[in-house]
Amino acid sequence: MNRIDRISAILIQLQSRRVVKAGDIAERFNISLRTVYRDIKTLEEAGIPLIGEAGVGYSIMDGYRLPPVMFTREEATAFLTAEKFVEKLTDTSTMAQYQSAMFKVRAILKSHEKDALENLDGSIEVLKSHRQKKADNADHIQTILDAIIYKKVICLDYFAFHSQQDTKRDVEPVGVFYLDSFWHLIGYCRLRNDYRDFRLDRIKKLVVTDNSYVGSNHPTLKDYIAKAVKEKHLEQVVIRIDKEAHNYLDHQKYYSGFVSEKTIGNKIEMTFLTISLEGFARWYMTFADYAEIVQPDSLLQRIREITTAITQKLK
Repeated sequence: MNRIDRISAILIQLQSRRVVKAGDIAERFNISLRTVYRDIKTLEEAGIPLIGEAGVGYSIMDGYRLPPVMFTREEATAFLTAEKFVEKLTDTSTMAQYQSAMFKVRAILKSHEKDALENLDGSIEVLKSHRQKKADNADHIQTILDAIIYKKVICLDYFAFHSQQDTKRDVEPVGVFYLDSFWHLIGYCRLRNDYRDFRLDRIKKLVVTDNSYVGSNHPTLKDYIAKAVKEKHLEQVVIRIDKEAHNYLDHQKYYSGFVSEKTIGNKIEMTFLTISLEGFARWYMTFADYAEIVQPDSLLQRIREITTAITQKLK
């Protein structure tokens, strides 16, 4: 990217947030902080009213407005691709908001770019996983995000899978994330006095209360997830599977903690990190006649026990 294009992109980045750190700009464009300071000075000399505070970042003075941003065809195509994911993987409210935004994006495109986007629309599709279920009340995501913005406690009617019971929870929401075909809410549960992971498809009813949690000092979602992963006891599993059978594992391996694989002769050696040897053993049984366990011995022992139990029932 040449310097003129980079400075234009920095200006757009400054418009996108209230405050932008010099380090964030340097990381995005892979440039030094010294180069960032020089580019910022160029913008100031061009008449852009920037406010900079040491240790905080840069912002554009309130009241200053720039002409509408024009999108390139490639950028508009990226928006169209994202729209397909939003349509299939989020709730109806989020989809409606995104469609509204897409109308605005399309409105400022040139005529030939609009035609190109129209023709491309039918060439991109996202298919929902067979595991993915749409909740009866499918507008939870935007409601939760609004509650996070205004720091409001939400009341959940929640189906607890481990106890198979319906429960009512008052929760201080921290954030939402998408994993393995499901949306999750991380929040501080006042019933359990601890942070909990709630699957959105198990929320039967969600109400935003008038109670605030302004004084609470919750971790960011990123920090919470990093800590949770670190604290989980993960056990390494190594197996070898025949090449012809390996192809049939496809995406299933990712649900079982797949890490890496390498070819050894006519077999593929696969490494996993799992939190449940029992669950891994049950999955392994579905292709056990094409594979062998390298480690751990505890997994091999569990497979033997399951096999013995099956044999006894078949007599």
